[in-house]
Parts: sequence; structure tokens; C-alpha cells
Amino acid sequence: MPHDVWDSLSQDANAVLVDVRSAAEWAFVGVPDLSDLGRAPIQVEWASFPEMSRNVDFAQQVLDALGGAAPSQAFFICRSGARSLSAAQTMAQAFAERGESVVCVNVTEGFEGDLNDEKHRGTRCGWKARGLSWVQS
Repeated sequence: MPHDVWDSLSQDANAVLVDVRSAAEWAFVGVPDLSDLGRAPIQVEWASFPEMSRNVDFAQQVLDALGGAAPSQAFFICRSGARSLSAAQTMAQAFAERGESVVCVNVTEGFEGDLNDEKHRGTRCGWKARGLSWVQS
């Protein structure tokens, strides 16, 4: 749940949030705002718009963004929790292969959450609907 992730990020300065959505989603939908915690989410696309082809360099790009320092926990977020589940599993394996013990967690509900009855996201659940801080460019 998004609030649990916020609480973990608030309590653990060595935890990170990795936003795996596409650059188009970051630009047009918004991103989690962690400025109150003195940090920002790591942004690495799991798949690129419009083809949504998988980023084969995803794990290495996340490791590069971490600058060689393994976090204690890594939370992965996408639109609804599907891509981020695959990303979390991939990174758990990547960290294990490096001999690092990092808890990799999928943010259920994602940034925009499930579709409502009108087939719109961002109102039923997810980071935005739960009232957590976010910004849009």
C-alpha cells in the first residue's frame, strides 16, 4: 500500500523508491514527490512508450542510479502495480547476484491505481488517490 511505502521511506533513510513508468507517464501524469524526505524517486523505465518494449538495461540502469550503494529497501512503483512487480523481481535477482541483501517491494496500487466504474484511474486507489505528495511538470 502506498501509505506503508511512505512510512518506510520516512523511517529508513537508506530506502529508495524506483518509478519504473515511462518518461511519457512521468511528464504527463506526474511523479511521487519525496522532497519532504529530502530525496527524489529514481526514475528508470521498465518499458518505453509508445512500443512499450522492455528496457533490457533496466537492472544496470537502476544499479547505476544507486551509484554503487545498495539500499536497505527498494520500492518499485508503476501505474497500477503490474510492471513494478516484474521490476522488483528482476532487481531482487540482480542484487542477489551481487551478494547484496536488499528487500525489493512492489508498490501495490501503483501511482494511479485501478480503474473506477467510469474507466478512469487516479480516483479509487494508488499513490495519488491516497493523498500522498506528487508533482507534475
